[in-house]
Amino acid sequence: MNIVVFGAGGRAGRQAVAEAHRRGHRVTAVVRDPARHSDLTDVRLVAGDVTDASAVAEVAAGHDAALSAAVDLSVPSYDFFTASSRALTAGLAEAGVRRLVVVGIASVLPGASGTPLMDEPGFPDEYRPFCLGHAAGLEELRSSDRDWAYVAPAGDFDHDGDRTHRYRVADHGDPASRITYADFALALLDEIETPRHHRAVVGVRG
Repeated sequence: MNIVVFGAGGRAGRQAVAEAHRRGHRVTAVVRDPARHSDLTDVRLVAGDVTDASAVAEVAAGHDAALSAAVDLSVPSYDFFTASSRALTAGLAEAGVRRLVVVGIASVLPGASGTPLMDEPGFPDEYRPFCLGHAAGLEELRSSDRDWAYVAPAGDFDHDGDRTHRYRVADHGDPASRITYADFALALLDEIETPRHHRAVVGVRG
């Protein structure tokens, strides 16, 4: 497949690029500044703005699927995630790319009680603006007619863990759950290759 990855320079994006390459796919890696990511090899490395629908359409043309792991902490989270969701859905439609997989966060998932993790007692207030931004971006996806999946770790990433070559779909969000970036990439690529969840929010755990 031809896969375009937005936010290819981050930890989740890099692992997704590596996993796609391992599976024999052709990858276009989209970053803000290609000069900072010359270590991304065996890909077509291009500059692109995930919040600009025209830019998304230009780099996505000719691809079979798109993955977005893009984050920009230099702007308000609400503004970035709503703009990127709108630009992705509009730009991919223009480019004729049907499937979109987006990297999400656990806080928007319902916990065991059915309440989103970010609304449960004790959730740190300092993370709430970022979580609300993600949630707003997810609502933009839900209002689109794209074939999308929002894939999040059930809890958080295991930053130091080794690749285990496996993952499980979670029943609900769990703050204690951990998954490595490499194993998370398996779930992302599986959703691209053999879509099992359409217009769905999916939590995965190690």
